[in-house]
Amino acid sequence: MKKTLRILIIAVLMGSFSYSQNKKVDNNIKYFDENYNPISKTEFDNRKWKNRLLSIQGDSINHKILSLRENQGVLQNRKYLDSLLTSSTNKIIDSSKPLVIVYYPGKDPCNSSGSATRRTIRSWYKKMEKGINKIKESNIIYVYKTKDGLYGKNDGFKEWIKDPEQTIERLFFKRHYPCSSFVVISENNEFISYFGEFSKEYIWKAIDLMTDE
Repeated sequence: MKKTLRILIIAVLMGSFSYSQNKKVDNNIKYFDENYNPISKTEFDNRKWKNRLLSIQGDSINHKILSLRENQGVLQNRKYLDSLLTSSTNKIIDSSKPLVIVYYPGKDPCNSSGSATRRTIRSWYKKMEKGINKIKESNIIYVYKTKDGLYGKNDGFKEWIKDPEQTIERLFFKRHYPCSSFVVISENNEFISYFGEFSKEYIWKAIDLMTDE
């Protein structure tokens, strides 16, 4: 009985210590809006859910910042990017067709969880590619920042290349967005990038918007 009581006391003490440590970590977190202006946690949570924003790590490990899910713009030199990707993939990137890049940022809780298998992910990619080319025949490239966690279920049997000279990260994905992201670049250098976990339909919609027919 005394032994059982001691175990219970130790368990309670350990639980209290863990709670206090977690609370201490939570209290050290600072919250910021999309422009890196400090805001309260309440405002952070409200803006995140109301505007469907992402919560991502900022410049410090205890900084959380809000991020839009989508960005649009014009790429200054598509042909230069095509030449880099041609060299990295050993296949010609046709600049007269849209360019679709799926970007893997490295291992994180989002792309490390879930019940999907390598085969189901391969099936997902095949359907995605079929849908893209049905809208408009395109160049489709798979790029990673780091391989950690990629090869296994996440690669989906696709040929992934390392980001050449960190160009894709620098141009489109300056922060670590959870799971993976994508960018669609038109023949006219216009682009739509989408941050974080996405569905096939999001890419199809971006291709449709980029189509000038």
